Amino acid sequence: MDEKERIFLSVLDGHKGIIYKVANTYCNDASDRDDLIQEITLQIWRSIDNYREEYKWSTWIYRIALNTSISFYRKNSTRRARTVGLGQIIEVPNADDESPDDENFVLLRKFIRELREIDKALILLHLEGLSSQEIADIMATTQTNVTTKISRIRKKLKLKFQNHKK
Repeated sequence: MDEKERIFLSVLDGHKGIIYKVANTYCNDASDRDDLIQEITLQIWRSIDNYREEYKWSTWIYRIALNTSISFYRKNSTRRARTVGLGQIIEVPNADDESPDDENFVLLRKFIRELREIDKALILLHLEGLSSQEIADIMATTQTNVTTKISRIRKKLKLKFQNHKK
């Protein structure tokens, strides 16, 4: 095993949770999610030589995972716009949800999936407990921009919950 392979496997092992969380946020369908995970993994392999030590591995992984997911989501949305499947008509919670019995959790996931691609990424990172500065580093933007956008997204989600309860 060469050095690149060793680093790659170590990074994947230590940060696979990030990859799964991002994929779960962008894909409802299990086979699409598997495809996205594979694509993220491939992009990490292709990019590993470009890793810069000024970033934490988690920041670097999030950036690759989110950029890959946004591209994947756009391609899938275009493809699915031509064909309507049952999964698009009925929101079915995933069997691997962390709290499938919690209605608010299921609703939150549904509402997050309805957000624009960039907003999904921001709220996912925010819910993961990352600081505004860490999110700004991952998203290549300013901390002020992150704080403003997250505030707007939270208001939008709160409104969705309020409208749902009516």
